[in-house]
Amino acid sequence: MTPTRVWNLRALADLIDADLDGDESYKITSLNTLQSADSHELAFLANPAYLKHLSDTSAGAVILKPDMADSYAGNKLISDNPYLAYATLTALFDPAPAAASGVHPSAVVAASARLGEGVSVGANATISAGVVLGDGSVIGAGCFVGEDTSIGKNSQLHANVSVYHGVSIGDDVNLHSGCVVGADGFGFAPSQQGWVKIHQLGGVVIGDRVEVGACTTIDRGALDDTVIGDGVIIDNLVQIAHNVKIGENTAIAGCTGIAGSATIGRNCTIGGAACIKGHITIVDGVNVSATSFVNKSILEAGSYSSGTVATQTKTWRKNAVRFGQLDQLASRLSTLEKIVSSPGEES
Repeated sequence: MTPTRVWNLRALADLIDADLDGDESYKITSLNTLQSADSHELAFLANPAYLKHLSDTSAGAVILKPDMADSYAGNKLISDNPYLAYATLTALFDPAPAAASGVHPSAVVAASARLGEGVSVGANATISAGVVLGDGSVIGAGCFVGEDTSIGKNSQLHANVSVYHGVSIGDDVNLHSGCVVGADGFGFAPSQQGWVKIHQLGGVVIGDRVEVGACTTIDRGALDDTVIGDGVIIDNLVQIAHNVKIGENTAIAGCTGIAGSATIGRNCTIGGAACIKGHITIVDGVNVSATSFVNKSILEAGSYSSGTVATQTKTWRKNAVRFGQLDQLASRLSTLEKIVSSPGEES
């Protein structure tokens, strides 16, 4: 069992650069919500919608904004950004067990592989020829790392991750279970005899501080590499096709599909289940709402949406019929506008 981590409020306040109002020596053992926290847990209030829970919380202390500080009489850490403060403190209370360094007896490690200091290779993992593992990297149970792949310092592959040959992964990267990096892109040429496979000759380059969710796939490039920039975060069940380029610090939510050779800029957010067409460009600073279909380039920063929200099926059916009539209605409206703008003339 992971030992209990105990921190006093003074140490926590210093770590997040917050003002402390209360008992500096008060002990905190974990984090929790306002509704569920007990007397030795730290809660936070970032969204005003949860202000109603502040008066009856049992938390030992609360992180909140300066303009909400007077609403709470207990121990408090006052921060301009409570959500960021909470995120920072989660690292102190993470119960995930630390991987022991060394190679498990059941793992297979090629003689030509190079392992840095403090590397951990789990049970039944395979490290192929020419692989380079940086200091402190963790390769979980059942992982496969293909030939001539490099993985940077302090990066972690959770159980059953597959990384194909010729992939480059930076420092402090976190790949969750079941994700696949470097599989062939979906490239085929039609012929009279059927589909002819286009062998994918590129690789995948993943920068530093990237997180990739469970069961996400990042395909290798057809000729050039597929590139994931520094600081990118990718949710579960995302498909990133061959030769996609994703800029620094972009965030992509679950079930999104990005088709081949699309380029997404820096500091973008892509909502869940979005669909992005291939061979288009999205510039820096774009927000794409959930379930949107992006079928052409977006060349100006801002928020973009498509699709319709759910409604009663009876109403949806009527609206679907009207949608099919939009072209006819537009033509009729154009005709009426001409009549109105030309009084006295025959239509």
